[in-house]
Amino acid sequence: MSVKAFAAKLFAKWVQRSIDKWSNNPIETQEEVFRYLINKAKNTAFGKDHQFSEITSYQDFVSKVPIRDYEALRPYVDRMVAGEADVLWPEKPLYYAKTSGTTSGSKYIPITHESMPTHTNAARNAILSYINETGKTGFVDNKMIFLQGSPELTDKNGVNLGRLSGIVAHYIPKYLQKNRMPSWKTNCIDDWEQKVEAIIDETLPEPMGIISGIPPWVQMYFERIVARTGKPIKDVFPNFELFIYGGVNYEPYRAIFEKLIGKSIPSIELYPASEGFFAYQDKQNNEGMLLQLNSGIFYEFVKADEFFDENPKRITIKEVKIGVNYVMLISTTAGLWCYNIGDTVKFTEIKPYRIVVSGRIKHFISAFGEHVIAKEVEQAMQAASDKTGHVIQEFTVAPQVNSAEGLPYHEWFVEFAETPTHLEELAHEIDVNLQEQNSYYKDLITGKILQPLKIKIVNTGGFTEYMKSIGKLGGQNKLPRLSNDRKIADILTQNYTQ
Repeated sequence: MSVKAFAAKLFAKWVQRSIDKWSNNPIETQEEVFRYLINKAKNTAFGKDHQFSEITSYQDFVSKVPIRDYEALRPYVDRMVAGEADVLWPEKPLYYAKTSGTTSGSKYIPITHESMPTHTNAARNAILSYINETGKTGFVDNKMIFLQGSPELTDKNGVNLGRLSGIVAHYIPKYLQKNRMPSWKTNCIDDWEQKVEAIIDETLPEPMGIISGIPPWVQMYFERIVARTGKPIKDVFPNFELFIYGGVNYEPYRAIFEKLIGKSIPSIELYPASEGFFAYQDKQNNEGMLLQLNSGIFYEFVKADEFFDENPKRITIKEVKIGVNYVMLISTTAGLWCYNIGDTVKFTEIKPYRIVVSGRIKHFISAFGEHVIAKEVEQAMQAASDKTGHVIQEFTVAPQVNSAEGLPYHEWFVEFAETPTHLEELAHEIDVNLQEQNSYYKDLITGKILQPLKIKIVNTGGFTEYMKSIGKLGGQNKLPRLSNDRKIADILTQNYTQ
């Protein structure tokens, strides 16, 4: 064992003790975070507008601070972007993470001196938890790659502006710098396809130990390596030991990954966002990710099926239940207050608190009252493809309301790794599994309101071409798994399907 590997084991044990301390005292930890946030921000513009000096309990907070998304918070953010200090959090932000907005163009998410370390520490702790649990350290002596956005930053009235993954690239610890890839020059390439080719050029000769990124873009990296070398990834990178991912569910991609790699690889799931690093997988054999309760983030939850009510009930972790679909709200040391990030989560455990991301509150299908969410369609596809042997590259689902073939239905746009056979069997298995998960959908099928789903084959590379056409190829961009309209479906039908 190398000195670095031995040191990593010792450090992992030390960090795990710290994690156990707060995860074993979750309620007290969150109450402490809540008090700190309110006290720290009481003299900001937002704090004064919402009488933070009068808040002494969570119920006070609920009565004074409403749920907001970016659009509702934007007047405050615009003041910050214009150069004003002490708006949402004391002083000016350290960075703005630029993300794509749905109705307002670009969004500028503040990252502060206090919130920035929570991003980097959580990513570090995810790897250390893996080391502490498994004892595996071989990868620390090999190279690691993080497929991410450009680290180049621009100035926005005295505050650095960039993509989150690019900002985080500035905080790679010195002891990892020699191991980290790709090079700074390659990371700064804007064109994603050109960047992937440059990354391959740099990594092919190297002993890669960790590969990390959003699954669809890592898949592209793997596919091009296999095409260039004619070898599976396990032969190209025999030291590859750990895959780290976030952004989307890995399960729909697992079969194609194992085919490309040539074997199964241990993985760690992360739940990072520009607004905060919320959770990571801390146990290999436990479902869900450990919710980060001590990272300057105070969490609230609203049942997803009640979220659009006039006054939905907000609760803290004290009241959450396993298996319920919640919209997650956050208040943070970056100055986001009762902020709806748009994600829905389910708790898999409460001792300690572990979650899975179940979807997006805006990404669902309920055109007929079925309330189908991303996790349900992903599980249905996974179970059906496992049973039928189909290997799926990518898919998305939309309602077909104006059917020319009788009753309306859900239309599944699917790109296959190989020419598909027996599509009717695959469609049937998906539909049966989805009915088992979602009673509303089952009632609509059995009640002859909907007909069973139909599959439309997307051309090889069609989803990549679609993402490229809308300027969202690579980086942190993700294809929505579900839509409640046909904006994506109609483009796919017209341009990228058989």
